[in-house]
Amino acid sequence: MVLERRDGVVCVAVIRPAGAAVGAWSLPKGHLDPGEDALTAAVREVFEETGLRCEAVRSLPAMKYTYVADGRRVEKTVELWLMRVLGGEIDALQEAMRIEVAEARWLPLSQAIDGITHRSEVEALAGVAERLAAQGPPTSNS
Repeated sequence: MVLERRDGVVCVAVIRPAGAAVGAWSLPKGHLDPGEDALTAAVREVFEETGLRCEAVRSLPAMKYTYVADGRRVEKTVELWLMRVLGGEIDALQEAMRIEVAEARWLPLSQAIDGITHRSEVEALAGVAERLAAQGPPTSNS
């Protein structure tokens, strides 16, 4: 989960998956490549899906959800990290990623909580919002 203070507002990097309706936002996430650990995968996936080069600041509670694929129920656990931007540009994706991601953008955290389509992601964002009320978001050079 990439957070940044932009013009005094805490924002989160979100994506609109390819084929999703305009305004149907999600957090960047993905799968581990062979031999890859979860943190390395998270940093890679954030870059591939958002165009942002980031580093992890701290781990967050894992997100769990269930979906159906090929008629089978799949239970998934996604390890989350709070990340800080080191460089890159939001939505500057390699063209091959447009098969997966239609758009990446910054949304104010409160707007993202209202606009994220998956309940588990809303819960994760809400939990981070509560923590940030006391601690503040990571800072970056942008």
